[in-house]
Amino acid sequence: MVGNNPSIFQGEGYDFIELREYMPGDDIRHIDWNITAKLQKPFIKIFREERELNVVIVSVLNGSVHFGSKKFKQESIAEVAALLSYSTLKNGDLLSSYIFTDEMISSSKPSKKLHQIQKSVEDILSFDAINKKVDFKVIADTLFKRLKRKSVILVIGDYFEIPDFRLLARKHEVLSIIVRDRLEENPPAMGFASLVDPESGAVLEGDFNSSSVKAYSKKVQAHDHILYDSLRKDQIRFCKIYTDSLAGVELRRLFEGR
Repeated sequence: MVGNNPSIFQGEGYDFIELREYMPGDDIRHIDWNITAKLQKPFIKIFREERELNVVIVSVLNGSVHFGSKKFKQESIAEVAALLSYSTLKNGDLLSSYIFTDEMISSSKPSKKLHQIQKSVEDILSFDAINKKVDFKVIADTLFKRLKRKSVILVIGDYFEIPDFRLLARKHEVLSIIVRDRLEENPPAMGFASLVDPESGAVLEGDFNSSSVKAYSKKVQAHDHILYDSLRKDQIRFCKIYTDSLAGVELRRLFEGR
């Protein structure tokens, strides 16, 4: 199966794509000295390579994934991870998995063994996410240091924090899969109620009338607008999957570029 995948990675293949200005961290062996001398700025050659992919699936399991009206977001994350894992192995690529909160909880070495999928899914479903926080900087820094080979990194979480994957996306191909529940984006009016934050454990009491829940929904929309802009700026493809939607359909749209 090696050579079966036309990758967008900037690797050492045979198909020349373009020239671009040198950036810190680029391989100096790819500098085009003729163009550099003419323009008085260092430029490097970009190639397209075909090879076996290294696929890395990252599940972000902070406290807020312990929520769902149809099923928990944590279950949807496990479903998405399973679909992506089976697709990876079916395509003959290498698969590795990580679980993160504000620290790395677990990791697996690149493998093509089928039993690895069952273990990673069980680890996601059995993990106690209550009172766990997320730190995207830890995730980005850890993956940047640990992954030596250029990889396809799929980060699955609810993204109520804005990640900074700029440097990670320069070295690897990063895709974000946002898992949400419709109820947390557009909650109904509940009247006076007590709510517990599953991430911090804080209790919020108040009158959650139609006016207050509409204001909350607008804040979520504003947050997501900033999130999408940030991901697009870093050239990270993304999709949103709800707990009551067909994950396979949304993933297919993502990879087909719809």
